[in-house]
Amino acid sequence: MYETLLYSVEGPVATITLNRPEHLNTIVPPMPDEFQDAMTRANRDADVKVVVLRGAGRSFSGGYDFGGGFHHWDDLITTDGEWDSGKDFVFATAQSEAPTQKFMSMWRSPKPVIAMVHGWCVGGASETALCADIVIASEDAQIGTPYSRMWGCHLSGMWIYRLGLAKAKEYALTGKPVSGKLAAEIGLINKAVPFDRLEAEVATLAEQLAGIPISQLSAMKLIVNQAYENMGLASTQTLGPIIDGLMRNTPDAKRFISMVEDQGVAAMLAERDGKFEDYSHADAADKPNPNNVIVP
Repeated sequence: MYETLLYSVEGPVATITLNRPEHLNTIVPPMPDEFQDAMTRANRDADVKVVVLRGAGRSFSGGYDFGGGFHHWDDLITTDGEWDSGKDFVFATAQSEAPTQKFMSMWRSPKPVIAMVHGWCVGGASETALCADIVIASEDAQIGTPYSRMWGCHLSGMWIYRLGLAKAKEYALTGKPVSGKLAAEIGLINKAVPFDRLEAEVATLAEQLAGIPISQLSAMKLIVNQAYENMGLASTQTLGPIIDGLMRNTPDAKRFISMVEDQGVAAMLAERDGKFEDYSHADAADKPNPNNVIVP
């Protein structure tokens, strides 16, 4: 049994479901550890050939939960109540400790992983989903990196490696979200479909992949992954989380968290996103349909 996710197996397909729907499946401990454990289970199960990753409720995930000032990670990044850059450096980079590296267990898995994205998929959640081998989203999903504007940096680097220079730079600098439909058009993800077809689309692809020998799937995944490793993926994933720690502790970032604590998340979002008119400040047409819910 897990605290933050569900794990199930049906035939050759294992499904990992992020399961904090009342909090939009935001990332808190022990989710990264549980995810890595679930991937290990899938890889050790000889009957499993494909893994599906999804989120329960109305969103894939809202990213890392910072509503409490990130205090749920205090043991790993603070000393005597103050940010400890040395601790954060180790936390951000050590494969045994770093949340990004634990989510990257799906990248290192010899078995293919399909991410099924709906609703909000933002911040660290987008970094996570994009580590999957194939990403299929509902057309109205919203994928973005609001931390580009304050309090963060690319973690897995997948926004960079999945896009060409022009788009990678544009979204890194602006933090603008993209719908599932647009994400497919610019090559960030593989495909977007209407929500009512999402589960069936993923199930069909999983069935097709499961019909291929696991040795063949593993070989083809390895050769593609190795090409991106040769482009410097590991170096990017070392630098990104280190910068992320620095960007969480600048004077502007500290004011950001103080605003959340004193005035609430809504006040902070108004300052960060209001001028862009996106995320919570977008028109209804540019937000995920809240009625699109995944029931585990």
